[in-house]
This record gives sequence, structure tokens and C-alpha cells, in this order.
Amino acid sequence: MKTRTLGHGGPEIGPLGFGCWAVGGEWQDRDGNPLGWGKVDDEESVAAIRRALELGVNFFDTADTYGAGHSERILGRAIAGRRDEVVIATKWGNTFDEATRTATGPVTTPEHARRALTASLRRLGTDHIDLYQFHVGEASLAEGAELRDLCEEFVAEGLIRAYAWSTDDPARAAVFAQGPHCAAVQHQCNVLDDAPEMLDLCARHGLLSVNRGPLAMGLLTDKTGAGSRGAEGDIRAVPPSWLRWFGEGGGALPEWVARVDAVRSVLTSDGRTLAQGALAWLWARSELTVPIPGFRSVAQVEENAGARDFGPLSAAQLQEIAGLLAAPDDAS
Repeated sequence: MKTRTLGHGGPEIGPLGFGCWAVGGEWQDRDGNPLGWGKVDDEESVAAIRRALELGVNFFDTADTYGAGHSERILGRAIAGRRDEVVIATKWGNTFDEATRTATGPVTTPEHARRALTASLRRLGTDHIDLYQFHVGEASLAEGAELRDLCEEFVAEGLIRAYAWSTDDPARAAVFAQGPHCAAVQHQCNVLDDAPEMLDLCARHGLLSVNRGPLAMGLLTDKTGAGSRGAEGDIRAVPPSWLRWFGEGGGALPEWVARVDAVRSVLTSDGRTLAQGALAWLWARSELTVPIPGFRSVAQVEENAGARDFGPLSAAQLQEIAGLLAAPDDAS
């Protein structure tokens, strides 16, 4: 499969990255609701990251707020002594109390951005970030423009190589895209939640499409399916409004299970697992996509990395899935 280039003349990455939200472990919002994916084994997390490197996956996406700093620390520990082999993406814009592992809300000022960058560099054990991403998806266009220009200053200072906005709004992504060193957009995209406008924007501006939620928070995996995900400390057990695939207690909602079942046979064709098929769908949508599935174990890393052996779905399979998921009113 084709590699991707991060920005003009930037580092090459493969078609797959790994998201480090889950390895941050447990953390919470001000009301005590979980924001992580439950308990984790830090030794397994480190082993999984190193296994990904062995398998040729060099792009890792995290955020300062994941685990209230813990995810960055774990990633930094795992890649210690191997920094030149790794392309690091992290995010800023949300504050937190590291001692209590509690999120304390967004702050969009330039002053906070510089403080956050300094702290992320320290936790990751590096002198630069390859892709620095604004993590407040609904910030105003004016705030975005100001922070885009600040990111250009960070590039000039050698602190970052490129930047992006993590947002699902093409208009906001377009503001960052005006910057010379904007290299990507991070946005939600998966079989159940396509993003044609954002993919078109990436194609027009030559940006990578970094796909969060490529496995629909586990719904597009054989492990989750219709089963309950109500473990203590798991965000899916008390799903926020944006997490529409799961109900209270963590069970996948029947209507979404039915949609997964409708396309299961296509996604698992040619010997793929369900997760591998979901990744293959993203690669078929655009050669600019870089899905970043989460992981908590070596086995998950190996399964997702194995999707590359099959490559993208065919155009015919992509069309078949679109037909299976089309609403009755959309069918023709």
C-alpha cells in the first residue's frame, strides 16, 4: 500500500497509525463521568507500541488530555531511544488536573497553547512534535485563525513540523488549511459515518485525512458487536451525547448493530476480520486516509496492522456497502 507524506517534504508514514487514547487509562470529567476506556496495563501498552514499530507502523496519535497526561508519558516511554523512527501527533486545547485525572475544560488562548506544547514535549521526552493538533472542534473561526498563525511560529521555532485541527467541520478545517504548514485534518470517519465533505477538502488542499473512530469505538470489531461495554471507567458505559452508537450501560444500540450486520459479509470478505474490513473501507475511500484505531494490547495491534496485507476494498465492494447502508428513500 502507498505511504503518505505528512506535509510538503515531511516524513513518510504508512496508511495506518495507532491512536493512544485508550492507553491513557482512566480519567474523568468534572462530574465524575469516565472519559477513558477503563483500566489499562502500562507494560502491555508499552509492549504494544513497540510491537507496532516492529510491524512497520510509525505514526502514533495522542493528546495531552488523554489520561490527564498519562498517554503522552506512556508513548514517550515506549519510544525512548527510538525517536527518529516515530512520527508523533499530539493535541492541545483542553485543560486537566493531572493529580486527580480530571478534565477541567477547554482553553483556546495562545498563551495556553504555548504552555501546553512545552508540557507535551516534556511528557513525550522529545524536542519537537511532528503534527500538533488543535483539540477544540467547535472553537470559533477567529480563534482558529489566531492559533493557526501561532502554529506557524512554532514551526519557525523548530518546536513542531506541521499542524492540524481536530474537527468535524469542513469550514473550520479550511481555516487551518490556509496555513503553509497545515498538513492534515483529524476527523471522524468510518463505515457507519462517512465524511465526504471533509475528504473532498483534504483532496483539494493536499491534506492527510487522519481518521478518528475508524472502528466506531469498537462497534466495528468482532470483540464488541452487540455485547455490553459497561466496564467501570469506560466512556461507553456512560456515553456522552456525541457517542451515538452505545446506550446507557455500554451496550451497542440495536439499530447500529443491525447496520453492522448488514455489511458484515462484505467487510469480512477475502479472509479479513471485521476490524480489518472497516480499515480497508477507509483506504478505499481515499488514498489520503490514515485511520488511527485505538489499542490496549499487542493482539489488537497485530490484528489491525494485518489489515495492510489485504489492502483496500474494491470499488465494487465500496459501492455494495453504500447500497446496503442507504436509507430506503435514498435507494434508486
